[in-house]
Amino acid sequence: MAMTIHVDIVSAEGAIHSGKAEMVYAPAELGEVGIAPRHAPLLCRLKPGEVRVQHEGKMEHIYVSGGMLEVQPHVVTVLADTAVRAKDLDEAAALEAKRKAEEALANRAGEFEYAKAQAELAEAVAQLRTLEKIRKGNRS
Repeated sequence: MAMTIHVDIVSAEGAIHSGKAEMVYAPAELGEVGIAPRHAPLLCRLKPGEVRVQHEGKMEHIYVSGGMLEVQPHVVTVLADTAVRAKDLDEAAALEAKRKAEEALANRAGEFEYAKAQAELAEAVAQLRTLEKIRKGNRS
């Protein structure tokens, strides 16, 4: 039996995942990180993207809109702003959010609106990338 690490993924809406994993991958601000059991302690910010939890040869995909990642030798905690199982993402809504954000960027009125549109665009693109990765994985 492979070594495992306990993983908790929670958001303001509630807990989305709690269980053992052999490996966890998360979208840290400076690049993707991979966490194995007995990883050195780590605390970092997350950008919008996909958290992947590997257990017993299966990969669970969870979209997070950002948040914090805390790693201890036997526990990984993801405190997400928003977390959704990737299979529950709405592609049509993500495409519409992307279109609206791009439109807002083109017609920006002020710095606040521009920053908000950039953040919304980043979230929509991250959701679409997560859906695309799942599709590619299902074809293999």
